Amino acid sequence: MGYRLSKIYTRTGDEGTTGLGDGSRRRKSSARVHAMGEVDELNSVLGMLIAMLEGEPELADFLLTQQHRLFDLGGEISIPGSELIKPEHAMALEEQIDLLNQDLAPLENFILPGGNALVAQVHLVRSVCRRVERWLVDLDESETLNAGSVSYINRLSDYFFVLARHLAKRTGCKEILWQSGR
Repeated sequence: MGYRLSKIYTRTGDEGTTGLGDGSRRRKSSARVHAMGEVDELNSVLGMLIAMLEGEPELADFLLTQQHRLFDLGGEISIPGSELIKPEHAMALEEQIDLLNQDLAPLENFILPGGNALVAQVHLVRSVCRRVERWLVDLDESETLNAGSVSYINRLSDYFFVLARHLAKRTGCKEILWQSGR
């Protein structure tokens, strides 16, 4: 494959529009462009999480797969009508959630993000993932999206919640329980 980006600046966005993968242009304030940007941000904070995982090659590899999948999702959003995210992507996350969750104590209270830097980073990734989901739902209200994409991103945020609990346990970090009225 040849180079796809021969010139980084094009000046075509100087008037507040951006090009989509299908060649059309949209306002940078549109729900579609917001959703693309949110997916990009999620991929970035996920990259930071992967960089923090020392001695966890299998987990880092699984998360790298999710980064590739998020790039696919961004491409799907960039090309209206395309479907790159499949139902089996959400199912693969469910399998991982079940594996990670099997050794965790049942939840008896809400958990606050934090405890150590790694667990806090996972919670940051989770909360950005939830924002992506809100933008996808918003976009789907005006333009039909692949239903599998919303399911995937919803399951991905569930995965990050369980991953945070798993890593807290694995690193000996006490989970911070919410205390009403504190």
